[in-house]
Amino acid sequence: MRIAVMQASASILHAEGGGHEAVATNLALITDAAERASAAGADLLVTPELFTCGYAPAAVAPHLSDDVVRRIDDGAAAAARAHGLHLVYSAPRRAGADWTITATLVSPAGERLATHTKVHLFGGEEQETFAAGTSAPPVVDVAGVGVGLMVCYDVEFPEMVRAAAAAGADVVAVPTALTAEFAEVQDVLLPARALESQVAIAYANHVGPTPSAEGEIQLGGGSLILGPAGKLLASAPRTDAGTAEPALITADVTAADVAAARTRVPYLREHRPDLYRDWSDRT
Repeated sequence: MRIAVMQASASILHAEGGGHEAVATNLALITDAAERASAAGADLLVTPELFTCGYAPAAVAPHLSDDVVRRIDDGAAAAARAHGLHLVYSAPRRAGADWTITATLVSPAGERLATHTKVHLFGGEEQETFAAGTSAPPVVDVAGVGVGLMVCYDVEFPEMVRAAAAAGADVVAVPTALTAEFAEVQDVLLPARALESQVAIAYANHVGPTPSAEGEIQLGGGSLILGPAGKLLASAPRTDAGTAEPALITADVTAADVAAARTRVPYLREHRPDLYRDWSDRT
């Protein structure tokens, strides 16, 4: 599988025109990335967290509607169909009276294959705006490679990645919105997640400023693709390095790569969750 990861700056959903202008602008950027990814031979494109409406929870929440989500879903499916690849995109979705943050995988035919609702909401603004999910990350077979879905902060918890690996994931696709101050996530934590659960990770981040309840924040770039032994396969420019800019990166990952990593050190076969649960129950 050739994986492409998009790094870009999104427009923020606003009231004018029912929010359609911002959504259309963001979908156009996703469609352009899909065209370039397809030309590079990619089978899968991963895009950033809430890129379809812009990552600014408090700012976008008043303008969310079923019509906005329909336009997002239709536009993402059209991009996948037009360029013949699998696409992971992130959008807000209703859950009863609440809104959630999701990642969705669509096929080259534009068919929705799986949706994951973000389990771990980061910080007060997200927690006050959205409801958390409770379901394990879904895993879909894409041409013989298991693709699991999670969103941003989810991947920082080892249990989430291990659950995806146990369900058959070879690759974990992660739309994210990581600020520049947390570069240790890319440097330390993500390679550890890939190595300990022996999955490739495709991590798609925004770049540039975005509004927040506390004022403007800087989304840090540094999108990356890691192999199942934690090795960096491709990376995009980072804000903390002073070179952050939009980018499209690609790397190849195969089921054989994952099998080789799991044969070399059998973490998944030899871990003992029954004991760990017992230890946890006693604390």
